[in-house]
Amino acid sequence: MKIPQLIYSAIFAAMTLSCSSSEVLDFVVTDNVVNPSYIGNGVEWDPYDEADSWGAPVSDDDWAKLFSRLDYMRPQYVRCMINSPFRYYDTTTGKYDKKANTESLCKLLQYCTDNDITVIYGEYNPPVWDMKNDPKWVDMAVDYLNMLVVEKGFSCIKYFVIFNEPDGDWASTNGDFELWCSMAKKFHTKMEQYPGLIEKVKLAGPDVVADYHNKNSELNTAGWLVETVKNVDSIIGLYDIHAYPGQAEVLSGNYSGLLSEYKSLIPEGKQIVLGEAGYKYWREADSLLMKEYNRRVEGHPFTKGSDCNMLVYDYFYGIDMAILATEVMNCGFSGVAAWMLDDAMHSQGDSGKPEDIKLWGMWNILGEEVFNDPSQEDIRPWFYSWSLMCRYFPRGCDIVKIDYKEDPDIFACAANYDGKYSIAIINKGDKDKDISVRFPQQNESLTVFRYEEDNLQLDDNGFLAPEEQGIVGDRFSTGLSPLSMILVTQIK
Repeated sequence: MKIPQLIYSAIFAAMTLSCSSSEVLDFVVTDNVVNPSYIGNGVEWDPYDEADSWGAPVSDDDWAKLFSRLDYMRPQYVRCMINSPFRYYDTTTGKYDKKANTESLCKLLQYCTDNDITVIYGEYNPPVWDMKNDPKWVDMAVDYLNMLVVEKGFSCIKYFVIFNEPDGDWASTNGDFELWCSMAKKFHTKMEQYPGLIEKVKLAGPDVVADYHNKNSELNTAGWLVETVKNVDSIIGLYDIHAYPGQAEVLSGNYSGLLSEYKSLIPEGKQIVLGEAGYKYWREADSLLMKEYNRRVEGHPFTKGSDCNMLVYDYFYGIDMAILATEVMNCGFSGVAAWMLDDAMHSQGDSGKPEDIKLWGMWNILGEEVFNDPSQEDIRPWFYSWSLMCRYFPRGCDIVKIDYKEDPDIFACAANYDGKYSIAIINKGDKDKDISVRFPQQNESLTVFRYEEDNLQLDDNGFLAPEEQGIVGDRFSTGLSPLSMILVTQIK
C-alpha cells in the first residue's frame, strides 16, 4: 500500500464507522428524476499554447495517442481556454492576426466537433491586463470567436467565457464585479453584430471560484451568482463556477450542502456546471496529505508546486474525483470538467517555463520531448474512474434517485438515458461491502466495470475493460472492496 493510501485509511477510519461486511446494501434505481437533461462530465483540455515556445509542438503521434485516449473516455463536454498572446495577439507590436498559430487549437476543436462534444471556450484574460476594459479586446476576441465558429465551422463551441475566475485577486479584474458585468454586456453586444454567431454561442459565467472571497470585493461566490442573475441573466446561457474543495470536506458528505446552495441561486430553467474541479489540500483536515504533497514537490525537476497536485499519480485520486462527480450530479449541477487532462497544457502563470508546470493531469503528453521522462506520458489511474463517469453518464441523461439505506462510507449516483440505466457506487471506507443493485426493468446485457487498486483489468490498449458483461436480468449482486468503485450499466 502506497504512503497516501495509508494516510487515506487513517483519516477515514477516524471519520466513519463502517457497516458490518455481512450486511447486504440494497440499491434500487428508480425512475424518479432528480436532475434532468444532464450536460455531462468532461475535462479541461487547453490547446498546448506553450508547446511551441518549448520547442516541441505536439507531434502527429502524440495527437493520435491523445485522440485514442479521448475516444475511450468520451468526455461529454470540454472546457477549452486560450491565452491570446500565444494565438492572435502580438504583445510587441499590438497587432491582431487571427491566422497566427491556430494549428493545435483547430486540431482540438475539430476533434470535439467530430465527436459531438460540447465545448465551453474562452480566454483566460485580455491580451495584456491594461486591456481588461478595452473595446479593442472585445473586437478582437469576438472576431476570433466568429472565425472559429462561423468561418471554420467548429460547431462544438456552445458557450463563451470571458475572464477566467474574475473574482480572484490573481485575475486582471481582481474581484471587480461591475467591470466583469459591463464587459459581459459589451461582449454580448459585439457577438450580436456577427450574423449567426449569437444563435450558435451563448455566454457562460461568472466562472468564479466556489468557497472563495476576495478581500477587495464585497461579494463572495454566492454574491457573484446572485448579482449575475440580477444584472445579466438574460445574456447568460450557462452558469459556471470552479471548485477546489478539500478531501475531508467532500468525503465527509458536507460538500453537497454548498453545491445545493449555489444551485438554489440559479433561475429555474437555467443550468450550472463546475467549469473546473479538482482537490487542494491546504485545509487543516487534509494536513497529512499536504505533508506528502510538499515532500514530493521538494526538488522536483519540472514543478515548483506553486499550482499543481502531486497526488494525481495515486490511485485514490480516482476515488476522490468520482465521489465529487456523484455529489455534482445528485445536487443539481449539470456537469463537471476535471482540471485537467494534460500536464503539458500550462506552466505557472503561463510564463513558458517548463521547470514550473501546472502538474494536474492524467498524463503529460510531452513527457519525453520536453521533460526528459517518457514515463510521464503513461496513463495515471484516475483516468480510468473518470472515464467511467464520462462514458456512462452521457449528455441528455436524467440523474435519477436511488433508494438505499444511508451509509457514511457509500457514495452513489444513477442515470436514465433513453430507458437504459447506469449506477456508480463507491466505497470510501475500510471494510468490504456486499451490495445488490436492482433496476426498474429487465435487462438483456448488463456490463460491470470495477475500479480497484491492484485489480485494474485493462485491455490490449491499456484501457479499463469490463469485469463482466452480457448479464441478463434486473438485479446484480457483488462485493465492494474498501476504497473501490463499481459501475453497472445498460448503456453501450
